[in-house]
Order: sequence, then structure tokens, then C-alpha cells
Amino acid sequence: MDIEHIRNKRAFICDMDGVIYHGNNLLPGAAEFVSFLKKQKKQFLFLTNSSERSPRELSEKLARLGIKVEENHFYTSALSTAAFLASQKPGGSVYVIGEAGLIQALYEVGFSMNNVDPDYVVVGETRSYNFEKIENAVALVRKGAKLIGTNPDMTGPTERGIVPATGALVAPIEMATRCKAYFLGKPNPLMMRSALRRLKTAPEDTVIVGDRMDTDIISGIESELETVLVFSGVTAPEDLKHYGYAPTYALPGVGTIAGV
Repeated sequence: MDIEHIRNKRAFICDMDGVIYHGNNLLPGAAEFVSFLKKQKKQFLFLTNSSERSPRELSEKLARLGIKVEENHFYTSALSTAAFLASQKPGGSVYVIGEAGLIQALYEVGFSMNNVDPDYVVVGETRSYNFEKIENAVALVRKGAKLIGTNPDMTGPTERGIVPATGALVAPIEMATRCKAYFLGKPNPLMMRSALRRLKTAPEDTVIVGDRMDTDIISGIESELETVLVFSGVTAPEDLKHYGYAPTYALPGVGTIAGV
């Protein structure tokens, strides 16, 4: 494997959960990797399927973990979801099962919260998931609201291990309504197009780094980027045989790119 080929890329799109940290624990080599990006004056964007936090909150979280990154280097599935809904129905309304980052993103594009007759039911990561919210969502979708998921991830890594993510939270609503959710976030190509526009780089100059085959790696392949899979998150080496595609490179973690 030619690690120098990766290091020579002009731009990096990088996942966060399972790549930079698990929950509130910084992963080995992550600080050195971000330092490498800055010292080499790379274009970089943290592209996360998590919808819980705003770019400002993600910047502050990394700062607490000892890494300084300005908020313009973050793009989340909440922002992608909000942009999509604003393009579909300007000034619409939503019933949200999710956290502050998602609600803020929707407010910022002119959407209002509505638990009576919303245009959309939007589901993202949340720790306040309960039967009452599922019941409300099912009733609203059955009345005509469109079902949206911020991302299709079934699980996500934390410092406590693997936990349910948005795909798993949406599933009961899909089953009860017989309506399929439309998912934003990776691997939806809208997310990758937004990332490349923000970086202002061509696919051949850009590499995507992530820990998930079904979101990060397939997103890169379908956008004609070279891909780096790291085994610091949800994917283990033995999992690769289950997929009909492969990453360009596979590494233990992002520290390898930085030479640690």
C-alpha cells in the first residue's frame, strides 16, 4: 500500500464517529491526523451522519478533546436534511424526533415545528426516544406527513459499545405505517455533492476516510473518490467479505496517515 499516495491528496472528507472518537473518547492517532491536515494545508471537511450536534457544537466537542477545528469544517446529516426539505417545500413544517442540532438546522432554513399536521416527520439520533413519540409519528405519517430519516445507519459506535442509530429508530415507524423513509446523509449522493462543493475540489483530488462500508466507502466509490476504511469503528477486517465492493485502502486508524 502506498501511504504517500493518500498523504498527497489535496482534500480529505472524513467521518467522525468511529474515526476521530468514540462518544467522548478520542481515538488513538486522531489528534496527529488533524495536525497533519493543518500542517500540510489540506482542504478538509468532517462529514458526519450524526444529526445530534450543530457544527459549532462539534467544534466545541473536539476542542474539549484537545483538537481545535473551526466550525466551517463540519457538515452534518442534519444540515443535509434541512437543505433538502427547504428545496422540496420552502417554509414547511415538521414533527421532529431528534436532538438540538437537527431542530436548529430546520429552524435555520425556515421550517417550523408542528405536532398536528406537519408536512414531514423527521427522525434523527436521540436519547429521548419513547413509545409516545413513535405513536405520534405513526399517526402523523398515516395522516399524510412524509417520513424522513437523517441517515440510514442502523448502529453507531460509542465509548460504551455499539448503540442503535437513526435507521433502527425509523424502522418501527416504517413497519407500522408501511411507508418507506427517505434517508439523507451518507450514502445519499446529495451529501457527497454538498461536501465536494464546500471543498471546491475534484473527486480525483479527494479521498474519503470512514469506518463504515455501507455509508462512507460506498459514498466514495459512487462519487469516484478513492476510499480509506479504518478499523477503529464498526467495521472489522473479517466483515469485508460480506460486501461486493472494497475500499481502496484499509488501515487500523487515521493515525497511520499521519505516520503514527
